Amino acid sequence: MDDRVDPGMHPAPSLVVFGLAGTTVSDDGAVMASFVDALTGTGLGPTEDQRRQLSATMGQPTIAVLRALLGDEDKAQRAQAAFDIAFARRVAAGEVTSIPGAFDTLGRLRRGGLMVCLITGFSVPTRDGLLRQLGWADRVDLVLSPNPQARGRPYPDMVLTAALRLQVDDMRSVVVVGDTTNDLLSGWRAGAGMVVGVLTGAHDRATLEQAPHSHILSSVAEIPHLLGLVAGHRS
Repeated sequence: MDDRVDPGMHPAPSLVVFGLAGTTVSDDGAVMASFVDALTGTGLGPTEDQRRQLSATMGQPTIAVLRALLGDEDKAQRAQAAFDIAFARRVAAGEVTSIPGAFDTLGRLRRGGLMVCLITGFSVPTRDGLLRQLGWADRVDLVLSPNPQARGRPYPDMVLTAALRLQVDDMRSVVVVGDTTNDLLSGWRAGAGMVVGVLTGAHDRATLEQAPHSHILSSVAEIPHLLGLVAGHRS
């Protein structure tokens, strides 16, 4: 079966949904290191099996990963709190930075008349602290984390929520961009017209190619060109 998403005969893009860590933000291993710190600090790991599972579940909500890893809600909540502290410390230390071209890409898309949403598996406090550090508040239209009404990736909920909140008329005008197979599955399941993998994060080309996609690019810096934007305007 051909899992590529057909980009032809679709309405013009109106909304681009990006992931954070690995897609628009370079963490230099800060997410994995924060998981390890959280498990170590709470005395819950990490074992080698846990490390392998962490790698395989990148892109999923942090609390969902910890629930699956630990099999106990109280332990998962303790580890989540420890993760938030560890990751916030790395953000404050400057270990988490914008991927080259990401800041400009967000601006060019909005100047070109497209809406931009960021989705992440981070908790709201961790997400908001990162965005404050980056200074991206005026660069996006919406930011979403998983909640009781919207499951995280690979479910389609957050992409669909973004489309509803931003009043998108046609899901085929939605572009989903991410660095993991969970990102791509989420976009495909939501019916996005373009599902784009980028090679700046957790999964390499061979891994991304196993998931439904329309394009695989080197980074988000190539998104404006893909969407026909020149100097912030549609060509």
